[in-house]
Amino acid sequence: MAGKELLILTGMSGAGRSTVAHALEDLGWYVVDNLPPALLPSLAEQSFENHTSLAVVVDVRGGKFFDDLISSLESLKRSEMPYRLLFLDATDTALVQRFESTRRPHPLQGRDRIVDGISRERAKLEEIRSSADVVIDTSNLNVHQLEKRTSEIFAAGMLSTLRVNVLSFGYKYGIPVDADLLLDCRFIPNPHWIPELRPLTGLEPQVSQQVLQSEGVADFLKSYIQVIQKMIPGYLREGKKYVTIAIGCTGGKHRSVAVAEEIARQLQSPSHDLEISAHATHRDVGRE
Repeated sequence: MAGKELLILTGMSGAGRSTVAHALEDLGWYVVDNLPPALLPSLAEQSFENHTSLAVVVDVRGGKFFDDLISSLESLKRSEMPYRLLFLDATDTALVQRFESTRRPHPLQGRDRIVDGISRERAKLEEIRSSADVVIDTSNLNVHQLEKRTSEIFAAGMLSTLRVNVLSFGYKYGIPVDADLLLDCRFIPNPHWIPELRPLTGLEPQVSQQVLQSEGVADFLKSYIQVIQKMIPGYLREGKKYVTIAIGCTGGKHRSVAVAEEIARQLQSPSHDLEISAHATHRDVGRE
């Protein structure tokens, strides 16, 4: 973990803030839950003086106090105090299922339905989400997977390098909402139609070799990696420290998995001067 950082954790109710907060505590962060946003600048100043990495959870439970968040963030910018904003999101369907399973009402639901509360919260958080440094879509993540994702992003400290998550997915399960860049691998011949490869995944050497040695793939990946490397200095200048590259194929089992692994491997290679920490994750492997 880095020496001193300020992380502001917010997002949709039911998207996993408590899980991420506990994971951050396990990583050595000092976590403050449900802080009135107006107190952010003074608390941040104290934590920096004490060289403490601080994570502050802010959400709509704070009622009218939550409305102070935008002005507090502007105050931090004026004082040139660095911070990162993490937003947790999930689909309406996933959120409804979670609230129904816990039999708890949505904080903005009132006498209406759960979906009405979710809709009000989305509208209230729209501006915050658009300015987030990191967005994590938790729709398809269980508690343990979300804890792992949190560790992947924050364990090594966000301020030292650009952390790249190369995420494979299947288009038939939907495009990840937290993707910064999107690559469609459906132009590559599909190993699904080779009987001996069909039950395997892109993590298997036989499938990976079949995908990566297909005509034009090596040259395409070389060009794509070069484009990403040219973008990275700009990301760093703009203060963006975490990037998700979503790699898609039809089912998220063969082509996208092999390509995601290869892109992460090449980005992680020490053969270039850029400070990059890259890893591959596979959203839809095992869903069939």
